[in-house]
Amino acid sequence: MSTIEFNTADTGGTGQKAWYVLKVQSSREDTIREALEKRIKIFGLEPYFGQIIVPTERVVESKGGKRKVTERKFYPGYIMIEMELNERTWFLVHETPGVGDFVGSGGQPVPMSPHEVEKMLGQAVAKEEESPRLKIDFEKGEQVKIKEGPFENFEGTIEEVLEAKGIVKVIVTIFNRPTLVELEYWQVERV
Repeated sequence: MSTIEFNTADTGGTGQKAWYVLKVQSSREDTIREALEKRIKIFGLEPYFGQIIVPTERVVESKGGKRKVTERKFYPGYIMIEMELNERTWFLVHETPGVGDFVGSGGQPVPMSPHEVEKMLGQAVAKEEESPRLKIDFEKGEQVKIKEGPFENFEGTIEEVLEAKGIVKVIVTIFNRPTLVELEYWQVERV
């Protein structure tokens, strides 16, 4: 088993913080982040820590004709944490229930590169600012029935899904001829 190298000088939190990636129990990322924040306060180690982020994006899903905005994690099972790595901070993070280990090589926590941090933070900030992304739960080749509009009760096959526009292109048979019809995603349902 390899040993972990720490900054042994206790700087009182004035040293250089870096971003690290933590492996955590999947689907518990938010509760683990909250637990970390509580433990940091309890142990009085706030100067050693910065942000703790679970990168997510907002997605609009449509089920049963109803629109619902949900959050989807970019990296399920991982949390990004900004911290000064020393023996006390490592122990606090490592002993938090649900935390597996730091991402690194040979048992050593490896900080994220500035490029990776910029990409991760930029992705999280951009996704927070933009409107929710539409998630259309249909795939090409799927059989659907049109439930609203001039082609109501026609059945067809999905040819293309345009999530950015909220449109599905469906091939329906009209007068014994296959015809491509553009519809709003909520106008169709699975057969």
